[in-house]
Amino acid sequence: MTHPTDMPRDPARLALPEQLRTALWLAKLGLPVLPLREGKLPFGNCRACTRSACGDRPHMLAAGPCQCPAPCHGWGAATTDPAVLTSRPWAAVWKQAAAVAYHPGGAGLTVVDLDNADAVAWARQNLPATKTVATTRGEHWIYRGAMRSVNGVWPGVDLKSTMAYARWRGPGTGIMQALPDVVRALAVKEPTAARPVPCVVTVPALAGGGECPHRSPAYLERGIAMAEQRIKGAPDAIHKTVYRIFLAVLSAHGWCGCLTDAHIGRLFTAAQEKGESLRHCEAAWANARTKLGM
Repeated sequence: MTHPTDMPRDPARLALPEQLRTALWLAKLGLPVLPLREGKLPFGNCRACTRSACGDRPHMLAAGPCQCPAPCHGWGAATTDPAVLTSRPWAAVWKQAAAVAYHPGGAGLTVVDLDNADAVAWARQNLPATKTVATTRGEHWIYRGAMRSVNGVWPGVDLKSTMAYARWRGPGTGIMQALPDVVRALAVKEPTAARPVPCVVTVPALAGGGECPHRSPAYLERGIAMAEQRIKGAPDAIHKTVYRIFLAVLSAHGWCGCLTDAHIGRLFTAAQEKGESLRHCEAAWANARTKLGM
C-alpha cells in the first residue's frame, strides 16, 4: 500500500468527530485503524472481554480485526471496514477519542519508533532512509513490509508491525522503502530495556561461605508463588501493585542469576489475568530494574 499524503475534505463527513473522519480516510487507503484515548492508550475492553474473560483470541492472531463489536483488544480492534468504524458500539468512543492509531502489520508496514534525539541520530547512521514522520520526542521511520514487533531493540528504539499499533501523526516526508534486512535483524537481538530478561549479575561471596539460597528450588519457588498470589489477590490499583511486587521479587531474587524467563513469565501471566496489559507489565519490570540499578 502507499502511505497517505493529503486528507481530502468531504462535506458529507464534516459533521462526524474529527478522529472518526481521519480514521475513515485512513481505512479507505488501506490502514487498519482504531481509536486512542488520552495517554496514547487503546480504550478498555467491553464487559464481555474485560480481564481476558473472552480468552483474548485476537492476541493469538497475526492480524486483526477483533471479532468483538466494541473496539476491544488494542491492535486487535484495528479495521478498515467503515461499517464497523461507524457502528453504534464505536460511536461514543470516537466522541472521546484523543487520537487515531493504526496496525502497521495489517497494512504490510513496519514502523521503527525512535523515541528521542539519540535514537534518531543512531537511525540516521545505521538505517536506510525512508518515509519519516515527526513525533513528539523523535521520529517514526516507516518501511514497506511486515515483521514481528519487538520493543527495546536499541535504547529508545521499538519495532512496531504485527500485533502492535502506532499513533497516526500525519503523512510524513520522503519515499517509503522496502523493509531492509538490517531492520529485520534487529528483531533477533536481545532487547535492551523494555522486555524482561534474566538478570545476570556477579554476586559477591556470601558471608561465611556457602551457596546462594536460591539454588534451593523450594526457596525460589516459594517466593514466586507468593508473588503470584499477591498479584491475583490485589483488589484494585493493579498498576501500582504489579510494580511493587516486581520490585520486591527483583530485590530478593534478581541479583544472582537464578531468576529465569519461566519465573518472569509466571509473574506476567498473573498480572495479565488481573487485567494488566503486556506493555504495562514490560514497563513495570523495566522500571523496577532501573530503580534497583540492574
